[in-house]
Amino acid sequence: MRHAFLCLLAAGLAVPTASAVEISNSDNHELNADLELAAGIFKSDKNYLYDSDRGGATWQEGYFKYGLSGNYSLGKNASIYGSVSAVSSGTFGEGDAGGFSTGDERNTDLEDAYIGFKSGDYLPFLGHNGLDVSFGSQNFAIGDGFLINGDALNFGEGLNGGGFDFDRGGAYWLAARKAFDKTALVRIGGNTGLRSDLFWVESDNNAQADTELTGINLEYVSRNGTFGLMHLKGLGVNDRYAQALGLTARDGQDTTSFRYQGNAGVEPLFLSAEFVTQGQGDTSREDARAWYMEAGWSFSEQSWSPSVNIRYSTFEEDFDPLFFGFNRGYGTWFQGEVAANYAGPFNSDTDVLHLGIKAYPSPTVAIGALFFDFSDTAQGSGTLDSQEFDLYAEWAVNDHLFLSPLIGFFKPENRGADGGSQLQDNDLNTYAQIMAVIAF
Repeated sequence: MRHAFLCLLAAGLAVPTASAVEISNSDNHELNADLELAAGIFKSDKNYLYDSDRGGATWQEGYFKYGLSGNYSLGKNASIYGSVSAVSSGTFGEGDAGGFSTGDERNTDLEDAYIGFKSGDYLPFLGHNGLDVSFGSQNFAIGDGFLINGDALNFGEGLNGGGFDFDRGGAYWLAARKAFDKTALVRIGGNTGLRSDLFWVESDNNAQADTELTGINLEYVSRNGTFGLMHLKGLGVNDRYAQALGLTARDGQDTTSFRYQGNAGVEPLFLSAEFVTQGQGDTSREDARAWYMEAGWSFSEQSWSPSVNIRYSTFEEDFDPLFFGFNRGYGTWFQGEVAANYAGPFNSDTDVLHLGIKAYPSPTVAIGALFFDFSDTAQGSGTLDSQEFDLYAEWAVNDHLFLSPLIGFFKPENRGADGGSQLQDNDLNTYAQIMAVIAF
């Protein structure tokens, strides 16, 4: 369900960003070979939801992404750019703890295939590259991924049956495939002041009911933070899969969000919030709201530069979290490694209190601890109420290798036999994983 771990290289670790392998470069063009390899080893003492009787699971995931990207200069710093890539992925071992994969998934398929145009200095009233238009299969995110952060839900064969096929080739946690199948994106404006995104995306992901939507995102970017206003309109779904998944309301669904992220002019302060209202496209679901508020403080002058964050988020019963994804690091927007990936709740019908601390023992190493309390779940019944505590490290070994081990402790409050949705028991689950990402 994740985005690749590469984004963590920019999340506070003082290391150079990994770059593509240059194939050709001249005054008017550049061509690169892009290579990315990710692998993970996972172990859970418990199983959840659809696969509760195995007594735990041990599995491995991996993917290899390879392709070409480049740009061609048109003068006045304008350019045509594009990329084409494929992904080979798989899950091995016993399959994940949620039963979404079996360990038998293997697949190679096209990932990115897009072309775009940047205006350079042709439209000075919009700023440098103030117009950016692109089409094709590509990743796309808004804000910090609370609603849209790529098409990164990667189910395996675990839910197949009855003529339904959810398999995207494994690598469920790593989320090997992130690109929307079809997109048309128009970005207007520069890096400061007013800017906007106009977009149309269509998914070919059966686990997302092949959702098609369009939207507009308006932002005001200042030194003290970014204000954003976005509206999404659902245009269609695959009716058969939507009915099976309870996503029929996406056809005609209206989602509006207002958000802020910045420091309000106080350097050590971090503030982030988003408020969302959602009008459903049919009568099978009620209109719903979701919101969060987060505050953090960085003690940059202290040894190891520790930071502390606290966040409260709430999701009403019929709220559809759409295409949320891994963005700012652990906890956004997968809240709890066990809860968010296997046990639930999945950013719907719950209140979540989150506390996080992070520190940097060296410029290339970060360590952190995360606590999550899930309450008022499952229509107020509490059958998914739980707590989770995670400890992790992030190590940028060099320009191309990134490692991250994590250990988590997840405790449901209700037994499955007593009506809880964690079908195993209410005993403590110890969970462990280690990630490795290699990029060039």
